[in-house]
Amino acid sequence: MKQHKTKKLSLVGAGPGDPKLITLKGVERLMSADVVLYDALVDKSLLKYAPTAECIYVGKRLNNHRYSQDEINQLIVEKAFEHGHVVRLKGGDPFIFGRGAEEIVYAESFGIETEVIPGISSSTSVPSRLGISLTKRGVSESVWTLTGTTSRKKLSDDIRLAAQSTATLVILMGMSKLAEIVRIFKDQGKYGLPIAIIQSGYTQNEKSGIGTIETIEKVVKIKGLSNPAIIVIGNVVNHSSSLQAVYASAINLETQNIQNYGQ
Repeated sequence: MKQHKTKKLSLVGAGPGDPKLITLKGVERLMSADVVLYDALVDKSLLKYAPTAECIYVGKRLNNHRYSQDEINQLIVEKAFEHGHVVRLKGGDPFIFGRGAEEIVYAESFGIETEVIPGISSSTSVPSRLGISLTKRGVSESVWTLTGTTSRKKLSDDIRLAAQSTATLVILMGMSKLAEIVRIFKDQGKYGLPIAIIQSGYTQNEKSGIGTIETIEKVVKIKGLSNPAIIVIGNVVNHSSSLQAVYASAINLETQNIQNYGQ
């Protein structure tokens, strides 16, 4: 008699890039998976923990979506009914701009058991690679984590509100909107506010650029920075001991720009 497996979805956060940063519970779920649906920002070496599972790439990158979100939702349900345990493996934490909640709700509407295994979010971990503490006594009392691009492909209105505060801003999916972000801060008179951009954090392709609101677009061009990247804006950037010399160079560049402009 054929044994019917329990239909289950495990939403697993893989962490920011380094495969060693996945949780032990995340590894356990991969080991028991019948099917793994994994994203573009997931290190493929993690699939070794699911040697007998069917592994399907469902990654979405800028202007290159192998599956739409609706198709991914349907695939989760189909595979759960066909095989049993589906692991949805997502980069970072699945509940931080990962659309994980949508997948959970959709699966549960078909009576599928669900669970969430949190992951280390890139929004907090990647800045730490450069020694940036997102909060620091006497410097920053709060952190705003924002998406740079909404579902309508527009810049989030919340960035305008955040720019009026003294909070540290961490912006995901914001590189295509960098010019707009810079303009908003300039409108607030914050030309000298420190900013850091870290691309492909915790991977072999990691690189970064440090500057101010005034200089960061030039830094991005010189460094060749692009997606996927984290944007950190706030005075905590120049409080990183490992970045102080870089930030000083950025200030010198800004001064030279102002002097050249006046000539």
